[in-house]
Amino acid sequence: MAVLGRSISIEELPSHLILEILSSGRLSAVDLACLENTCRTFRGVHGVFPQKFRSMAEFAAFNVCCGSSIFASLPTVARTELFERCNGNWKRVMRFLQSVEQSSGLIETSAGNMQITTGSYHTLLIHDSSVYSCGSSLCGVLGHGPNTKQCCTFNQINFPSSSRVIHISASYNHAAFVTESGEVFTCGDNSSFCCGHGDVGRAIFRPTRVEALKGVPCKQVATGLSFTVILTTQGFVYTCGANAHGQLGHGDTIDRSTPKLVESFEKLGHVVQIAAGASYSMAVTDDGTLYSFGSYTNFCLGHGDQHDGLQPRAIQSFKRRNIHVVRVSAGDEHVVALDSNGFVYTWGKGYCGVLGHGDENDKTSPELLSSLKGHIAVQVCARKRKTFVLVDDGSVFAFGWMAFGGLGFSDRGFSDKVMKPRLLHSLKSHHISQISTGLYHTVAVTNRGVIFGFGDNSRAQLGHESLRSCQPTEIIVNDDTV
Repeated sequence: MAVLGRSISIEELPSHLILEILSSGRLSAVDLACLENTCRTFRGVHGVFPQKFRSMAEFAAFNVCCGSSIFASLPTVARTELFERCNGNWKRVMRFLQSVEQSSGLIETSAGNMQITTGSYHTLLIHDSSVYSCGSSLCGVLGHGPNTKQCCTFNQINFPSSSRVIHISASYNHAAFVTESGEVFTCGDNSSFCCGHGDVGRAIFRPTRVEALKGVPCKQVATGLSFTVILTTQGFVYTCGANAHGQLGHGDTIDRSTPKLVESFEKLGHVVQIAAGASYSMAVTDDGTLYSFGSYTNFCLGHGDQHDGLQPRAIQSFKRRNIHVVRVSAGDEHVVALDSNGFVYTWGKGYCGVLGHGDENDKTSPELLSSLKGHIAVQVCARKRKTFVLVDDGSVFAFGWMAFGGLGFSDRGFSDKVMKPRLLHSLKSHHISQISTGLYHTVAVTNRGVIFGFGDNSRAQLGHESLRSCQPTEIIVNDDTV
C-alpha cells in the first residue's frame, strides 16, 4: 500500500498506464523524444507494445498519429510514404501532423495558445482567451470603434461575446473571428457586404455577430478582398460578399449580403480547410482533393485554362498523380499547396520569382518545388509576391519580392527578387511555429510564444511606434496588454 502523501515517480507506475499517459496527445513529439533519450523506462518494457516499435515513446507517437484527422484520412499507401519520408520515425510523423493541423489555426506555445494573421496594413493576434490588433484601422478592421484610426501597439479588442476566439482572418480590409462556441463575428469594410450582416453597406467598426449563421457552429474563416468564406464544424462551406467572378461558388455571379451555403460541397466531400485570395477561393476536402473557384486571373485556379470557375472544381493534376493535399494558401496572384508528404507545390503568376522555380514564368497548374524536396514542410504562406515555407524543424524559407524588407533578408535590397527558396538565417536560432505575411510586412511566432515582425511598419502594423522598414525584430507585448 502506498504511503499517504508520498510522491510517486512515473517509473513506478504500471507500464500500461505510462503508455496511456504518453498516448494522450497532451505531449508533443519533442516531449516524447526527450523522455526516450533521458529515461530507459520509455525505451524498453517489451510486452506492453508490439516489438516492431523500438520504444514505448515510438509506440505512443504511433497511437497519437492514428488519432490524427489528417492521418486517418490518408490511404494506406500514403501513410507508408509519410512514414518512410520521416525516416521510419513515428515521433517525426507525429510532429508533422500536429504542426500541419495547427498551421491554419491556434498553435500551442509555452506562453499559451496563439494565432497571428496579417492584413494589408494591420496585424491581429489571438493570445489564449483574448484578441489584439495593431496597425491601420481602415474602415474599422482593428475592431476598436470609429474613433480609432491607428494602434501603434497591440491593443485588446473588446469582444461582445464571453466565448473565447479560436480563429481569426484579416487578409485585406475586413476581419472575421470564430469563437469557441462556433459563432462568427466580423468587422471592417463592408461596402461589398462581405461582413455578412445583410444590406448594411456601411463600415462595421466593432466585431458584430453574423446572425444569419445562428445555430450553425463554425470553426474557420477566410477573408478575401471583398468576400468571406466560412467553414462549419460539419465540413460545409458558406460564403458572402462580392461575387463578380464566381468566388462565392454558387454557380452564378450574384453578390450575397448574408452567408449562403455552397451546396456543391454537400456532394463533393467534407471540407477541412479553406483559403481566400483576391477574387478566388480554395477548399481542401478530407480525401485530399483541392477545389478552386472564382477568377482565373493569373492562373490561380490551377486548371490550366482561362475562364472563371463559378462552382468548386477539383484540380485534376493533383488527382491524376494521387497527391493528397492537406493545406493551401491563396496569395494575391499565386497559390501554394502542401501535400501529405510535406512536399510543396506552386502555381499562378511567377513575377519576382514568387513561385520559387528560379524564373519568373507563370505556371498554369501546380508544379512541385523540387529545391525543397529534402525538407518536410508543415506550413505554406502566400501573399503579395511573397512566399514562405515553414519546415518541421522550425526553420523558414522565403522567396519572391523583397519589397520593404518583407522577406526578412538583411543582405538584400528592398527591390530585390529572391528567385528560389532561401533559408531565413535571421530566425534560424528560433523554432518558428507559425508565419503570416501581409501586403508588405510579415509576422512570425516561435514555439515559446515570442513574436517577430519584419518589413513595412509605416502604419505600425508591426506593433512598434518608431520603427519603419525593419529586419526581423521582436515585438514586445507589454504585460498590461497581454
